[in-house]
Amino acid sequence: MARIDSKVIFVTTSPRTPAKMIPEIELLNTHFGGQEWNNDTQLAFMELLKEENFFNGEGANDPAFSARDRINRAPKSLGFVVLSPVISLTPAGLELVNSRRKDEIFLRQLLKFQVPSPYHKPSANSADFWVKPYLELFRLVRHFGSLKFDEIMIFGLQLVDYKQFDNIVSKIEDFRIAKAQKEGNYKKFRSEYLDAELQQIYSADIIAGNTKTRQTNDASIAKFLKTKASNMRDYADACVRYLRATGLINISHIGKSVSIVPEKIQEVDYFLQHTDREPRFVDSESQYVSYLGNATTPTLLTDNKDLLQQKIAAEFPHIELSETITLQQLKEIFADELENRKEQILTDQITAIKDYRLFEEINTTFDQILDNSLYDNPLMLEWNTWRAMTMLDGGQIKANLKFDDFGNPMSTAQGNMADIICDYDDFGLTVEVTMQGGQRQYETEGEPVTRHLAKVKRETSKPAYCLFIAPNINDACIAHFYALHKMNISYYGGTSTIIPLPLNIFIKMVGDSYNANYVPEPRHIQQFFEHSNELANTTNNELEWYNGITQKALNWLT
Repeated sequence: MARIDSKVIFVTTSPRTPAKMIPEIELLNTHFGGQEWNNDTQLAFMELLKEENFFNGEGANDPAFSARDRINRAPKSLGFVVLSPVISLTPAGLELVNSRRKDEIFLRQLLKFQVPSPYHKPSANSADFWVKPYLELFRLVRHFGSLKFDEIMIFGLQLVDYKQFDNIVSKIEDFRIAKAQKEGNYKKFRSEYLDAELQQIYSADIIAGNTKTRQTNDASIAKFLKTKASNMRDYADACVRYLRATGLINISHIGKSVSIVPEKIQEVDYFLQHTDREPRFVDSESQYVSYLGNATTPTLLTDNKDLLQQKIAAEFPHIELSETITLQQLKEIFADELENRKEQILTDQITAIKDYRLFEEINTTFDQILDNSLYDNPLMLEWNTWRAMTMLDGGQIKANLKFDDFGNPMSTAQGNMADIICDYDDFGLTVEVTMQGGQRQYETEGEPVTRHLAKVKRETSKPAYCLFIAPNINDACIAHFYALHKMNISYYGGTSTIIPLPLNIFIKMVGDSYNANYVPEPRHIQQFFEHSNELANTTNNELEWYNGITQKALNWLT
């Protein structure tokens, strides 16, 4: 049981990307199911995670703590795993691992997550919680039609009791009126408004002088409020990411707002009407664990045969349904049609990309990423780089990010695979992207990038290279990738040709492809990487090699 010491909505923030817990709980159950969750199994679990590449170098000083952080948070809190008396997956956890429609499994569990619960007990210093946070956030988005990220952060997180819903609605309406009437800089207006709300939320702490944070000895009110604002940004970001995992939420990356997918409004209205808002089994852990791990509750629209038939008829009128069809058969048909529609949307996108019809849009998106003006820069960088690679030349270009039912980017690739894999018949190419900079770039990306490349080599049995793209390249990464050009390591399938490029240089390569008076071919890509191998063997150090290959990238088609 965890004690909650929070004045705003409490939600899980680990893992940051919900889909990443899927391979982790599967690994946990496969190797440790039926065992006690103790220091020994936690250490052993982290060792396996590192081998599977789900763990990118964090928590090396305390692997057991890292294991608890990964499993005791979202997987346990959302009812996917039980850790006592022994490790096991709940029915919901098994469904998450095995089900085709994982977004529906996430939805059921998010709708049941509550505070207080036997897992999360508020402390005497916390807010007076009585809420299912995700359920009420869905209700808030549905009420307004669209909510800005700032509105979720400043006001949505104050919804600690569902009975305060109307009060939070009024606060948002007042904020919008004040914003409309305010002339001048929005950032300043927002900062002042947030500061006023924080002073109200934490007034008791401020009056009592409890303003010292764990990370510093600075007890000033300014530092205290700044820390609380940062925490609220993290919680709001986590809320949005987990809501997005249900497939019911659209994100406007430019406007930094969320809304219900128009085609999903009926489904949202159904569970808002039929899901109990009251927390359940607060004082009975056994009943709560059973309730939370149930893979069939709460009831969704897709559990109602008549309503599901109507939805299929409305969205896919070409489908003929037998009068004797079962609910399970209807669900399979619906899942098939959703997948077919998504694949057709992606196919049409790829056709438009290859015809260079989206060149200006792709360029603009890269500019927005460099300006840090989009809501989820890591996701948009991965998605837009996939589009750029698709446009760049021939080959089968596969993005390992997750798309929603309408072909929109939903979450980044899971940690056990390259972000993008390109198949050019005679050779392969992995593409890895990151927004990380500084030493953190090397610590979290260096070794996994090499391992992903080795995996492709092993699985395809043909030459393969890697392109590593980031807004800025850290010197440690340059040295690491240069050395791998020259080091024959059997574990990585021999030498590893990995070229790190700043994003602005990659954008120039894409522009050269568009401006060329011929269509670039896979051989041009391979020549670029083979030139990197030659440079690595003829230059004196990593800086000469890096300068040489970046100069080549600026004129890669000449």
